Amino acid sequence: MELKTRYLGLELSNPLVASASPLSKTVDGVRRLADAGVGAVVMYSLFEEQLRREADEDAGLRAAGAESFAESLSYFPDAADDHGPSRYLSILERAAEAVSVPVIGSINAGAPGSWAGYARSMQNCGAAAIELNIYSLPGDSHISGRDVEERHLDILARVKAAVSVPVAVKLSPYFSATADMARRLDLAGADGLVLFNRFLQPDIDIEALAVSPGASLSRAADARLPLTWIALLRGRIGASLAATSGVVDSTEVVKFLLAGADVVMTASALLRHGPAYAADLLDGLRQWMTAKGYTSIDDVRGLLAVPFGTDEVAHERSGYVTALRQANSADFGPW
Repeated sequence: MELKTRYLGLELSNPLVASASPLSKTVDGVRRLADAGVGAVVMYSLFEEQLRREADEDAGLRAAGAESFAESLSYFPDAADDHGPSRYLSILERAAEAVSVPVIGSINAGAPGSWAGYARSMQNCGAAAIELNIYSLPGDSHISGRDVEERHLDILARVKAAVSVPVAVKLSPYFSATADMARRLDLAGADGLVLFNRFLQPDIDIEALAVSPGASLSRAADARLPLTWIALLRGRIGASLAATSGVVDSTEVVKFLLAGADVVMTASALLRHGPAYAADLLDGLRQWMTAKGYTSIDDVRGLLAVPFGTDEVAHERSGYVTALRQANSADFGPW
């Protein structure tokens, strides 16, 4: 059975990719993921704030000595100090040498800046590609949707100018015209799109009268949104498509491939069950393919994508109306 695939122009042994998470914060963690059978590993993210802080430190040292910038260091969480830019690059370099699968560097950014040069440092340390995790929730009512889109394109352009390795953009689904944004990123040189980033949505503790910002692992239902857009984008843009969010077991891996994903990324499933669970996900994929008579990932990918030439708006509207009709006719039992 042939599970080989291509992502960002890279040859992968299979379409399962370990996405950025605490599991890839150490060389041993990356090695455990590779040993479990993933096709590639995305390193944990290096944050724009960390890069800006290091630049501020360097500038401060040059200008007036260490004391002059001590106060500015307090705005970023202390927990990040253990994994600053220098340490990140060291782990990346050693991890890339330790495993045979591609190791992808990750930068989490929300605004353009001089930090983009760190992408070149990642490349120099052995990163096979760069993933741009663009995390920006525009809460300012004076920022227009077009401004948000241009910011994404600007970040991509700066990083593409700094590196020669492929660059993927991990973006959110919250655009007024997601397909157009995907097309514009594709035309601007994105080698791949990772769909989608999940914004951390805070809760409220009504007893403590406080906001609870905690993160939660994804659930199977979270796969529905990226499934929708991957099926719509397959064959309509040249960039690779990576699916992320909602992978619970091999069922979601199969669904994403049928929709048209080139690779399926997961962090939540591996955090829940450990890196070795990657082997279970791949075994489940193989078992399904065997049962259906498929011998290659190419036989599966995109089988249920929206056919090229379809009126996409009419297609989605039809599905929406059909779903409502089914819901209206369903028997939900006594109220």
